[in-house]
Amino acid sequence: MVNTKVNLSGLELSNPIIPASGTFGYGYEFAELYDINILGSFSFKGTTLEPRFGNPTPRIAETPSGMINAVGLQNPGIDKVISEELPKLKKCFNKKVVANISGFCIDEYVECCRKIDKEEQVGIIEVNISCPNVHGGGMALGTSPEMAAAVTKAVKEVTTKPVYMKLTPNVTDIASIAKACEEAGADGISLTNTFLGMRIDLRSKKPVLANKFGGFSGPAILPQALRLVYLVYEAVDIPIIGMGGVSTAEDVIEMMLAGATAVQVGAANLVDPYVCRDIIEALPAVMEKYGIKDLNDIIGGAH
Repeated sequence: MVNTKVNLSGLELSNPIIPASGTFGYGYEFAELYDINILGSFSFKGTTLEPRFGNPTPRIAETPSGMINAVGLQNPGIDKVISEELPKLKKCFNKKVVANISGFCIDEYVECCRKIDKEEQVGIIEVNISCPNVHGGGMALGTSPEMAAAVTKAVKEVTTKPVYMKLTPNVTDIASIAKACEEAGADGISLTNTFLGMRIDLRSKKPVLANKFGGFSGPAILPQALRLVYLVYEAVDIPIIGMGGVSTAEDVIEMMLAGATAVQVGAANLVDPYVCRDIIEALPAVMEKYGIKDLNDIIGGAH
């Protein structure tokens, strides 16, 4: 028997697999395909104070070993998420969920976090200061240690649940930003969000995406994401949720060796909606193959 349980700031997960925000909706759509209670948890769609339609189309572009998206945080707004989405989710998911919160200024983050903190279904608040597909707020608040710390401090003052700051890879020194978040009170770090990328249509000779640029994700970014998790693990003493290009149980092990306590699976859900289920089912055999009896023993094991 192997142990797949991990602990994120007091929240025990039966396994480290968490579908990433923006790739799993609010959960109940996937519950029509399989029992999503096998998941460790999942991070629901990025939620803002006001409803958002998102960016104009086209929003998605394919690329070798990945995809580029510029959805732009389309969501019904925090009040409807609380009044409509969470009750629907409760019917098919009996574990605590990760609430992904975004905003366009510190006050919006504070108000959203204050509201979602009261929800019993929420186990962790994931504060997204890394979305590359909105103008103002989002990634703009996550590119300097000072701004990242300011958001962290502000939301910690109105929350009782663990707060994980989701960071952007589109910076020169991610370790200093993670450290600033830790010093401002963050309970954990989520990384990494998508890298910036683009595609150009050869016929029109113009960018494929209406937004011109978008978030690049998929298997191609795994080596980059591993490097960032490795760097941040050496800089902070709080848990890391690692993500970026993960699509197999072997990728999960690799991400945990780099320093992640839990692992989010993103773009792979859009290619194969059963991928998280399959990773969870494959994980014990992969652990045995590599002589791993307890996943907690390998966190940061590559250091």
